[in-house]
Amino acid sequence: MNNLNDPPNWNIRPSSRADGGDGSRWNYALLVPMLGLAAFRWLLGQGEVALPPHSQVGVDVQAPHSSSSPLTPKKGPLLPLGKSGRSSSPAICWCFHTGESPHGFLCHHQCPSGFAHMDGGWIWSRESRKEIEKEREAYHQRTAAFQRDLEAKYRATISESRRAVAQLSLELEKEQNRTTSYREALISQGRKMVEEKKLLEQERARALQEKGQPLRSAYLSYLGKEEEWQRRARLLLRDFEDALTERQSVYCSLLLPRHKRLEIEKSLLGRASTDPVAADLEMAAGLTDIFKHDTYCGDIWNTNKRRNGRLMWLYLRYWELLVELKKFKSVERAILEK
Repeated sequence: MNNLNDPPNWNIRPSSRADGGDGSRWNYALLVPMLGLAAFRWLLGQGEVALPPHSQVGVDVQAPHSSSSPLTPKKGPLLPLGKSGRSSSPAICWCFHTGESPHGFLCHHQCPSGFAHMDGGWIWSRESRKEIEKEREAYHQRTAAFQRDLEAKYRATISESRRAVAQLSLELEKEQNRTTSYREALISQGRKMVEEKKLLEQERARALQEKGQPLRSAYLSYLGKEEEWQRRARLLLRDFEDALTERQSVYCSLLLPRHKRLEIEKSLLGRASTDPVAADLEMAAGLTDIFKHDTYCGDIWNTNKRRNGRLMWLYLRYWELLVELKKFKSVERAILEK
């Protein structure tokens, strides 16, 4: 029987100077790691060990997004996996690093199906794949249902919007037709009012013409009678103008005698007193005023008689306007009396 305290090819010799005499604590230095390694391999064979993240051992479980396409192995280290939980003999499994993810490996087809990829401390098994497929199918169903719901709502919204647009278009067309009819009615009414206004104006003008016809005939007849009186008054004023011009010329002359001027003044005053037209114009008072106050004469070399005198020309213009005024007053008085 081998002495464990004195195995062959001992690489660490006992220290004779340590406590215990023939042995020390270094005699069992290799026993602890060997027992730990054996326990680790046994637990690994039973499938009860969860490797830490970024482990180099495992079987790559196909992700949902790559279920239809196989992984392409890339160059990488070949890693031994260990025992299978279903086999009594050790089964060595070799895996290739795929490079698609930090924990992705593609293992040999002889690897037991119980092995799984150790990703982040979790062991993915066949049941996990079934759950993943189930959840993925449920997700697809929910997504499809949600999409169908959205499409139905979209179609309903579009239909409602089209219905509302059609209804609003119909109402707008009705309002436009109503507005057009109102506009046409207003235009026709405006034309009718313009025609009625023209008719009323024509009737008014005709009525005024019929009403003023006798007045016009009477006015014209009386005006014709007064024209004769106006003609005689103008002839009288022309004679008085010539006589007053001659009188003022004699007044301004240094050679003609004074008695000639007095004769002209006496003649004018006598005619103004006897002539009925002159009496109507009250010319006698005006002549007296002219004889007393009109002393204006032109320069000494003046040969134009009409440049002498000022007041007499004002009275002559006044008498002309008075003739016109008396004519129209006589016509008015005659029409009003009738």
